[in-house]
Amino acid sequence: MLDITLLRKDLAQVIQRLETRKSPQPFLDVARFTSLESERKTIQTRTEELQAQRNAASKLIGHLKAKGEDSAPAMAQVSGIGDALKASAERLDVIQSELQSMLMAVPNLPDASVPVGYDETANVEVRRWGTPKQFDFTTRDHVDLGAPLGLDFDTGAKLSGSRFSFLRGPMARLHRALAQFMLDVQTQEHGYTECYTPYIVNRDVLEGTGQLPKFKEDMFWVSRGGAEAGQQEQYLISTSEISLTNTVREQLLAASDLPIKLTAHSPCFRSEAGSAGRDTRGLIRQHQFDKVEMVQIVAPDQSEAALEQMVGHAEAILQKLGLPYRVMLLSSGDMGFGAIKTYDLEVWVPAQNTFREISSCSNCEAFQARRMQTRYKNTQGKNEFVHTLNGSGLAVGRTLVAVLENCQNANGSITVPEALRPYMGGVAVLKPEARSA
Repeated sequence: MLDITLLRKDLAQVIQRLETRKSPQPFLDVARFTSLESERKTIQTRTEELQAQRNAASKLIGHLKAKGEDSAPAMAQVSGIGDALKASAERLDVIQSELQSMLMAVPNLPDASVPVGYDETANVEVRRWGTPKQFDFTTRDHVDLGAPLGLDFDTGAKLSGSRFSFLRGPMARLHRALAQFMLDVQTQEHGYTECYTPYIVNRDVLEGTGQLPKFKEDMFWVSRGGAEAGQQEQYLISTSEISLTNTVREQLLAASDLPIKLTAHSPCFRSEAGSAGRDTRGLIRQHQFDKVEMVQIVAPDQSEAALEQMVGHAEAILQKLGLPYRVMLLSSGDMGFGAIKTYDLEVWVPAQNTFREISSCSNCEAFQARRMQTRYKNTQGKNEFVHTLNGSGLAVGRTLVAVLENCQNANGSITVPEALRPYMGGVAVLKPEARSA
């Protein structure tokens, strides 16, 4: 959530920066915001005047009583002022609530270094690593390669519907190996603390990291409890960023606590209401997929460096697996709701002859911390909002796709990257005829 003082001090500048996100609809009803702010100022001024009048009248009552004089008129005046103050307070609460609701729907302001553009066409390539392999045979996509190895979309659809998959045998083992490998690299080499988080969270948790209220239709949710008990709306996590980041909600941290670096392997659930018709073949866009997430909670002066560090932590996985990729700086219109700056890592997918996103690393600065009310006591002894960052290290299913397609052989077998072999019991090649591992 944005600091409302920014809007109060320079609304025009905030709107100008928001407009770089290139949304077809404005993020803020400026006329309504201005009207509410004007009324808020009027009520607050009136409240201060009433409080001053009540204080003066109360002193007069005390003076009259001390002299034994009639204080009834003054007491009646205080009672009337009290009624007016109560009415002002109630209206002020309504205004503050509406202003809060408006701010909850406003995204973060893009950093000055972010390229301005409507969508991914304005993203800027920062660097590349590796060279796509030139195959001397006709390559197959991961769906055809994975089917003989246990990648089963028919069973997934039978169990849960479209965009669900079922893995067995070598595919299930490779998927597990990738997740364990990623966790080991992030914890043993990069200093993250491994966590295991709930997969179902409460509404206020999602509001804290910015998924709600704006993106409810992209979530899966359930209601718990009968009518007499009071129903509680809960949500399946779309990323463990949600649960990891909210571990510090409503806390005052010490400067010595920072940085906090957390990682977790979890399933992610996304209904993706706005993505109908895109990437319907294979594992690229599923309603359920696994991801190893990285979260950092840092002091404000460290978040810029932490973002670059986090990108490097995601890159390390791809480099160890020998998978070609590129790093993209996202445009203002392509960034997520809570981010001020985002880098995407895109891995080479031979069957599509293009790069596809496999990790997204974002700096949210104080946007999420303000929603979660998470502060730390800085070196000056003052309470200050922390900065939060998140990134994929990596999306497990998409890494599985990249390994299958980049490491395929003419006979349909898959050469297991050396870094994964200790997690595969030493298996160096996955062969189509294998049905167990």
